[in-house]
Amino acid sequence: MHTLAGMADTERLYFRQLLSGRDFAAGDMIAQQMRNFAYLIGDRQTGDTVVVDPAYAAQDLVDVLEADGMHLSGVLVTHHHPDHVGGSMMGFTLKGLAELLERVSLPVHVNVHEADWVAKVTGIARSELTAHEHGDKVLVGDIDIELLHTPGHTPGSQCFLLDGRLVAGDTLFLEGCGRTDFPGGNVDDMFRSLQALAHLPGDPTVFPGHWYSAEPSAALSEVRDSNYVYRAGNLDQWRMLMGG
Repeated sequence: MHTLAGMADTERLYFRQLLSGRDFAAGDMIAQQMRNFAYLIGDRQTGDTVVVDPAYAAQDLVDVLEADGMHLSGVLVTHHHPDHVGGSMMGFTLKGLAELLERVSLPVHVNVHEADWVAKVTGIARSELTAHEHGDKVLVGDIDIELLHTPGHTPGSQCFLLDGRLVAGDTLFLEGCGRTDFPGGNVDDMFRSLQALAHLPGDPTVFPGHWYSAEPSAALSEVRDSNYVYRAGNLDQWRMLMGG
């Protein structure tokens, strides 16, 4: 069976890329249609693990990491849309983060500009969310995760940079980028965020929030070369490309 476990693990890093409707929430028709990725990031020596974007069937994700001998110690949120955190928005109501927190109390790491949105969509109290600024770091065992504020898809969208990997949420896909026409979206912000990611050092591997391409991940240099969103060299060209 084809696996999406990601790159070869370092000695300490635990990293898994899981596809909704198959690796978790199996049989859920919405999860199958949306093709979300969730991620498990942890320290093999301490067992500490965070889950990125637990939606649909959060307990399935906990079962996966516990079967690997790890334990859940926190949540990282890329943005507030229900297919990433559960909750209700634009006619959709999905399970996710709220159901997870009913079972266990955990820190939930969000961008400061996204906290109110996450609280509104999920029904979770704002006080239960840990708000971060751009460049903050979350330590999972001995694994250092840098939080990058990348507005555009939503006001507080964030990506996660660790050990040669960029978990990009709905900011950057291997083909295309997140929509900017939902509430809180902004075309100009998206351009600036994509340009900032393009200039990250070290050519990290991009792990997107959805499987919308042939491959589940790719080097940032490959994405820069092949993704149409990088054809625009300036903001005016970008606005034309996005129909604005």
